[in-house]
Amino acid sequence: MRQIQIFDTTLRDGEQSPGCGMNVKEKIDMSRQLESLGVSVIEAGFASASQADFNAVRAVAKEIQRTRVTSLSRALAKDIDSTWEALRHAKYPRIHLYIATSDLQLDLKLQKSREEVLEQTAQMVRYAKKLCEDIQFSAEDATRSDPDFLARVFETAVAAGATVINVPDSVGYATPEEYGNLIRFLRGSVKGAEHVQFSTHCHNDLGLAVANSLSAILAGADQVECTINGIGERAGNAAMEEIVMSLRSRADFYGAYTNVDPAQIYKTSRLLSAITGVKVQPNKAIVGENAFSYENGMHLQGSMAERQTYEIMRPEQVGLTNNKMLLGKHSGRNAFSERVKELGYSVDFELSNKLFKRFKDLTDRKKSVSDKDIEALVRSVLAQEIPKSYSLERYVINSGNTITPTSSIALTCADGARVEKVAIGFGPVDASFNAINKIIGRAVKLEEYSIGAVTAGRDAQGEVSVKISSDGATAKGYGLSTDVIEASILAYINAINNLIYEKTREDM
Repeated sequence: MRQIQIFDTTLRDGEQSPGCGMNVKEKIDMSRQLESLGVSVIEAGFASASQADFNAVRAVAKEIQRTRVTSLSRALAKDIDSTWEALRHAKYPRIHLYIATSDLQLDLKLQKSREEVLEQTAQMVRYAKKLCEDIQFSAEDATRSDPDFLARVFETAVAAGATVINVPDSVGYATPEEYGNLIRFLRGSVKGAEHVQFSTHCHNDLGLAVANSLSAILAGADQVECTINGIGERAGNAAMEEIVMSLRSRADFYGAYTNVDPAQIYKTSRLLSAITGVKVQPNKAIVGENAFSYENGMHLQGSMAERQTYEIMRPEQVGLTNNKMLLGKHSGRNAFSERVKELGYSVDFELSNKLFKRFKDLTDRKKSVSDKDIEALVRSVLAQEIPKSYSLERYVINSGNTITPTSSIALTCADGARVEKVAIGFGPVDASFNAINKIIGRAVKLEEYSIGAVTAGRDAQGEVSVKISSDGATAKGYGLSTDVIEASILAYINAINNLIYEKTREDM
């Protein structure tokens, strides 16, 4: 069987999805998980787009040791220089160049002729090749380009030293049959095609990104660009988990496989949701909450008798546990640590101590602790792994339907000082956020607020994600508690700490 390379662009194209921006720490956390997942390439960002992007790409390049790291770059010398400066410390670097090739883009955006595009392609691929051995070249809007001209552009890139040729369906325009035929045409028409990898990059504007990618694999594509949960610009990108499990479930048809560890898929999906605050829709294939659920009585009966009757894959294959082992207040450190390890998390001694303390605190509030609870604890502790400018000491809420909600918040500052303020609001959460704003002495705007339950039941933990902005900068925060008001306060404080931390890093 053929191996298909999984090129993950969650940190670049995925981040372009509204509400999915990530800071440097979040990108590092995500890239570590992508490496554990087993993707072939991590596109860490667009280094030349901004200083923040540059910093993130450089940080990921330094962090990742087993996986190839790349950054997107326009086919311009100054952008290539910036990209290489960010990537140069990577163990396995790749420069990813692109230029538009459709007549529409040439006329309206680039204002260049076809011959000028060919010349720029040759010059810039050669220029990048002097810096980095591994060069991927993308033809933006390839599916709306003249096929013969597209072949000429790719042939020029290959001759100049490109190692990977990417065929983006940039606006989700193609159909599976069209896209597959285009890959076949290019593989048969581009001189030197046998010496390079052919890659796909499909958008989901018509809901065909995964179908187009799979059609391309049948046509001979070697690499698929995709994202976790299918996030991305507009309607998103091809969903990585759907590509991987399609190839795995239908290996008989596709005759191809990936090196992705399916047992890490669900955890990766949940981590991305926790970082971005963007929840996965319940009916999402593979990772949605309803992906392995039944309501029809006959289907449920059939599944219980023999799972293969209505399941083409098992939830355990993608890392979705059945809460087979519940822990409680009498569970010891060894049992807890072993369960954390079984769930796929590798934690050091210090982090293990923090997790166990949070676990014991949770058992005082919750009779039994499930796998989902433990995973949420891990995400919560990881979110707090930054220098804390402020920590919650206590809060007191006075609220009701006949009084003005009031919150008293006491925070401990980094220098050990204790500050307490009182504020009113439209509700207890709003009042609490207003009190925190008084303490920190700066105008903070709440941009996004998301809340969800980790498990079912009245004692379920609440997960809260927020996005805030202040003085042109933005940051996200994550909070977890059986009390949703406390979870909201913790998320808000976490976001403020992230905001201050990122500002400090920029000033260094």
